[in-house]
Amino acid sequence: MTSSIDAVTRDWDGLTIPAAGTYALDVAHKRVGFVARHMMVSKVRGEFNEATATITIAEDPLQSSVVATIQAASVDTTQADRDAHLRSAEFLDAEKFPTLEFRSTGVKSRSGNEFVLTGELTIKDVTRPVELAVEFEGVGRSPFGQDIFGFSASTEIDREEFGLTWNVALETGGVLVSRKIKIEIEGEAVRQA
Repeated sequence: MTSSIDAVTRDWDGLTIPAAGTYALDVAHKRVGFVARHMMVSKVRGEFNEATATITIAEDPLQSSVVATIQAASVDTTQADRDAHLRSAEFLDAEKFPTLEFRSTGVKSRSGNEFVLTGELTIKDVTRPVELAVEFEGVGRSPFGQDIFGFSASTEIDREEFGLTWNVALETGGVLVSRKIKIEIEGEAVRQA
């Protein structure tokens, strides 16, 4: 006898994965974060509190796709002055460019539950290719009857390639804010009816 969870999952190459369909990022169970080096000696972490994504799981999982939108003004590093600076024209220019956008272009490879998702990231109207290392965390059904799956993803970008060039040279050498920014994403996606 097939259980109800079996109807919304399938086995694929040794993994139990979601059935084909459209899934939305669960806003209550997500983190879209970043890490930058500060003054060449420490790390500053932050996140975007408002982000949405639609994930289309294809019959052939390697043909799946993602479209995501991040609200620039929702940047949060827990320091109001720094957040205001990040929203300003010197960084994200959130008033002129209210969103950051990601659109996948393919799933390049996989090993076990790890995948490489290729795509295009747009910040301040500058679009560059990126590769995200994605880890599929599992699939299940919530106590509320929702079919879900979990994932994490990360990449590193050069912020100056997106026009985020503000910086200050330090007397001791180096700069105030690193060019390289690590992006860290964790979340659950919920099947849409």
